[in-house]
Amino acid sequence: MLKRRDFMLGMASAAALASLSPGLLAQTREGCFISAANTATGDHRVLIADEQGKVVHSLEVAERCHAGCLRPASDEVAFFSRRPGRQLNIIDAKQGRLVQVVTSEPGEHFYGHGAFSPEGDLLYATAHRYEESEGVLNVYAADQSYRLIGQIQLGVMDPHEVRLHPNGRDLVVAAGGIQTHPDYGRIKLNLDRMQPALLVVDRLTGKVTQRHQPSHHQLSMHHLDISPEGIVVAGYQFEGPEWERPNLIAWLDVEKQRFEEIRLPDTDQQVLRNYIASVVMDTVTGVAAVTAPRGNRMVLLDYRQRRYLHSIKLQDVSGVLPLPEGGFICTSGMGGVYRLAPGSLQLKQVSADSIRWDNHLTQV
Repeated sequence: MLKRRDFMLGMASAAALASLSPGLLAQTREGCFISAANTATGDHRVLIADEQGKVVHSLEVAERCHAGCLRPASDEVAFFSRRPGRQLNIIDAKQGRLVQVVTSEPGEHFYGHGAFSPEGDLLYATAHRYEESEGVLNVYAADQSYRLIGQIQLGVMDPHEVRLHPNGRDLVVAAGGIQTHPDYGRIKLNLDRMQPALLVVDRLTGKVTQRHQPSHHQLSMHHLDISPEGIVVAGYQFEGPEWERPNLIAWLDVEKQRFEEIRLPDTDQQVLRNYIASVVMDTVTGVAAVTAPRGNRMVLLDYRQRRYLHSIKLQDVSGVLPLPEGGFICTSGMGGVYRLAPGSLQLKQVSADSIRWDNHLTQV
């Protein structure tokens, strides 16, 4: 198994490598999105749709998928299996074609998320070495058929969504802190001693440069987004008593190393049912959208001012994506695609499909 030292040696010897990177997937063509979905018969799919929610490509995959990322300057998307899946699917989003399937190393599984380097030559994927209960970032050479060339040890369990910082060097990782093992399915084994964290990792050295911990040890941090200014918004999934109502949203200014939690109005805290799915940021309007499918709500925040704006009701809303002109497109796990115009509080349904959309959308 490759470690950080091997990764650094690999970086030195792989100067000529070439290109690729939170519900769903990546960024290929303006105005389309890619997402995981399940059919009524239980088949696993990756769907590519236009802005009206019309499916233009449907790809069958072996394992249920979660999310993906778009390789810079490419139509290629890396789409990951949901925990405890072991498959990384490489998809040509323009042609709607499954190009390659990469399997995780023995004793490892993916967590459903990844991020590319700015040049697209390296792909960083969150993974779990389950016999050691160790969270890692696997490093793949995208122009060498996604060959594993290194591994960064994070010192946490359950690293989930990872995003590239706008400085091009750092990676921001949401770590849930939950111990699992494939022998026990998705059962959580350490709820009394979880250690969730929000990490900033120097991808060139493999060093964790910042580690921020939630206000409660059972606030599992899974999903996040980061703005061009380096502001991070992250969502929690609370694993403690269901009658408690802790903060569910974290905020970080990476440069200032300033970490805070955002308290929502009591009515929203109550209805969200302690579970945040997707987090995205609209840089046109400065609004972050946070979805809570168990509470049937999408919460809007001013991410620069750390201020609650509004919540919108939609059954089983989870996947959400900012649009290039501002506003959002979102999906329901019960079926349907919706748009929210900038400044509006009224969702417009653009597709009345019966697709069981999964938790994440990525622009292609």
